[in-house]
Parts: sequence; C-alpha cells; structure tokens
Amino acid sequence: MSDKLTDSQLIRWGKDANEVAPEVTKFLQGPQNRSFELGRAFKIFWEMIYGFRKLHFVGSCVTVFGSARFDENHRYYKLAREVGKLLAKSGFTVMTGGGPGIMEAANRGAKDVPGARSIGCNILLPKEQKPNPYVDQWIDFEYFFIRKLMLIKYSYAFIVLPGGFGTMDELFEVLTLIQTGKLQDFPVALMGTDFFAPGIEQLKLFVERATIDPMDLSKLTVSDDPVQVVNGITETVMKKFGLKYGPPPKMKKRWFFGE
Repeated sequence: MSDKLTDSQLIRWGKDANEVAPEVTKFLQGPQNRSFELGRAFKIFWEMIYGFRKLHFVGSCVTVFGSARFDENHRYYKLAREVGKLLAKSGFTVMTGGGPGIMEAANRGAKDVPGARSIGCNILLPKEQKPNPYVDQWIDFEYFFIRKLMLIKYSYAFIVLPGGFGTMDELFEVLTLIQTGKLQDFPVALMGTDFFAPGIEQLKLFVERATIDPMDLSKLTVSDDPVQVVNGITETVMKKFGLKYGPPPKMKKRWFFGE
C-alpha cells in the first residue's frame, strides 16, 4: 500500500485556518482593553481548573501524539493501535487529542483491552468536533496551550507518530521541557522511522553545530517495534516513579471547583 494519501483519505481536524473564533484571534492580536484581558485571564484560569479537576483521577497516562489524517487501513494507524493496546496491557491509561487518525487508533487499541482506560483531550474549533468512538472520557479545551499542558502534565511518557504542525509542536514542547529540566526521566519515543529519518538527521546537525547537547537526545527512542517501545517505557517509569502493574484506579467523583 502506498503511503501517499489521496484527497479522500485526508481527514480534516477542524475547518480551514482562516475560520477561527473571533475572540481567540482578538486575544492574540496584541494588547486589548483591560476588561477584555481580565476576562480572558479568568477564562484561562477556569479552563485550567476544569482540566485539573477532570484529569486528577485518570491514572498513570501515556500520551500518544500523531496526525488526524490517516485512516484505519494505513500502516501508521495500525502501528498506533498496536501501541495503544500494549500500553493498556501494561496498565497505562492511553491519552490522545481525541480525534481521528493516529489519535483514534491509539484510543482504539486501548479499548481492545478489557477494563483499560482511554482519554481524549479535544481542542475546540469553529466546526464542532466529535470524539472518536473509543474514548471513555472526552474533555474540551479552547486554548491549545492549556490542552497541551494537560496532555503533558498527566503523562509519564510520550509516543509520537507521524503528523503535521500540531504534532511537531507537541514533540518539541516535550523535548524543550526535558532539555531545561522541567521534565526528568520521561521517555519519548518516535515511531514511523521512515517519516522521522530526515528530522533525526536535522537533530544530529543541531548536535554537530552545538545548538543542543548530545545528552538532549539521550532519552529519545526511535523504533517501529511496539513491544520494544512499550517495554522500554514501562521499565523506565516503574523504576523512576514506582508504578506497578495492574488496572488503573477507579474514577472518583469529588467536588473541586465545579465541573
């Protein structure tokens, strides 16, 4: 099967880039009046509290990043589904952006395991989004940076499959946090070695030109072997964080600044 996607295979996650909520574009267009910016600050704070409240009891997560544009017949989709399944068998909650493509595949793999948990953190766009059918919990965010914070904050490891701007943004956010010591001993795995090969060469050039240190890449695994990737993640986080095999804890319903 060819890896080149046809127009019919392109699954759009949201509308075109020029169709963005007016209040969001206004917020990002420099200084506004103080009442508007105060309102935005409160809204950002509330969205963070909402995320903390919703994700506090989801268990030990691994986040899977990747494109929304691959259908279930694509080898990257199949790879992500197998990874999700193996993560769930190891006792992890599988977390994604909740959409189609790679995200759906990882959530679907988790749901192949009885009793496993599957989470989707959605970004609100002008066109209403629906969760893929394999998530147990669906959480909406208006701001990309808050959504990305939640995907990182509640995960012990990160698996990145082929994707576009959003996926690369998420990958380099994680790598930057590791480089600066904000995340420590959190594994990162790239899957889809043919896709990432040019990027790996670019990272090696960064090392050669001394814009990053060799140790900045020391925790980056590149492999298309789901067993190797998941076993490596499991071993690392068990030693570092004392996690144990077994089903995730039951969800608890507690009052915490509202729903």
